Amino acid sequence: MKRLVLGLLSFFLLSGAIFVLINVDYAKISYIPNHVAVSKSDISQINNEMIFGKMIRVNLSDVAVSSDQKTKAKMWIKLFGIIPIKKIDVEIAKGEEVYIGGIPLGFAITSDGLIVVGDNSVASQDESKPTNKTAEIKHGDVITKINGNPVVTSEQISQHLNEASGNVNLTIVRDGDEFNCEIEPLTDKSTGETKIGLWVKNNTNGIGTLTYIKMQNGRFGALGHAILDYETGIKIPVYSGKIYKCNQVGIEKAETNKPGELKCVFLQGINAKGTIDKNTEFGVFGSVNSNSDLTDNNLTAEVGSRLVVKPGKAKIVSSVSGVREEYDIEIIKASYQPTSDDKSLIFRVTDKRLLSLTGGILQGMSGSPILQNGKLIGAVTHVFVSDPTKGYGIYADWMIEE
Repeated sequence: MKRLVLGLLSFFLLSGAIFVLINVDYAKISYIPNHVAVSKSDISQINNEMIFGKMIRVNLSDVAVSSDQKTKAKMWIKLFGIIPIKKIDVEIAKGEEVYIGGIPLGFAITSDGLIVVGDNSVASQDESKPTNKTAEIKHGDVITKINGNPVVTSEQISQHLNEASGNVNLTIVRDGDEFNCEIEPLTDKSTGETKIGLWVKNNTNGIGTLTYIKMQNGRFGALGHAILDYETGIKIPVYSGKIYKCNQVGIEKAETNKPGELKCVFLQGINAKGTIDKNTEFGVFGSVNSNSDLTDNNLTAEVGSRLVVKPGKAKIVSSVSGVREEYDIEIIKASYQPTSDDKSLIFRVTDKRLLSLTGGILQGMSGSPILQNGKLIGAVTHVFVSDPTKGYGIYADWMIEE
């Protein structure tokens, strides 16, 4: 009899453990970072949709307003709503409403400093030769100062060289680190100009898609990843910049191992729609003059926390057809990285209309908003070259934090 009772008890305990394991997503819970931003509607959604499993409930405690006026709390993840599994520090967001983008934009950026794109010998009185330098200068280095004077145009280089006597000191930024290089200028015998033997540039242009415009202050986010200089591959440091509405002139369909392209043109000038002040790993950011012609005032959404993103049906918003439309996708994987990443989620295009039109995700569609359960949860960032029906996305809350 005792053996029977022990056997039954073991059976029920094992069955209970298996039942809990099946109905609790421990892997997803373990990947949640220790600090996140959530809104009260996010908390409700997590519980209503049982995002972490049927046996899991989340609730808040120790809600307080900190010295920086942010509402902070502890979020408890509990088994059966009783047994604590994990505690997370959260910032209670307001569930910000934004206008949804989806249209292509042209970006024109003036770099904060001069980007080195090549070197050249100077035809001096004696011979054509390179200038003497105390440090190696590489392609992609950014010259920010000459003799302590900030420079953002090539004309400023000429001005400071003409004013200097003898060697000049360059302040250079490489991969975020600053160093100095002393260089001996030479006089070009054909022009009489003083030169340092470097080719530089201070601007770049690009195409991408608008993700959102904040209703509260007109701040926009776009692209979902940084604009890189096409010659050197570096992230462009922004001195100033403008955004322009694009005219779509064609589509080059995507094929396996052959990325497609959204072909657009834009004219720079007085028709700028806004200004750019940030170019980061999360996208391009700035302020719009007006959201007229950029958004549909009837298409708004709350920004959802990365915690509410889950595999399953979702939509992307794009105007590749000529009008702003929503297209069906399936989120295959949503990662809870502890640090930001522009490849936070993986999705597959399932909408036959979009597949027929583009073959999948195109270059130029980066920044296309991703919606799930009526919330803005991300933006398209990259395409799988081997399978253009698949793409990567970044979480919207990381873009909003910028």
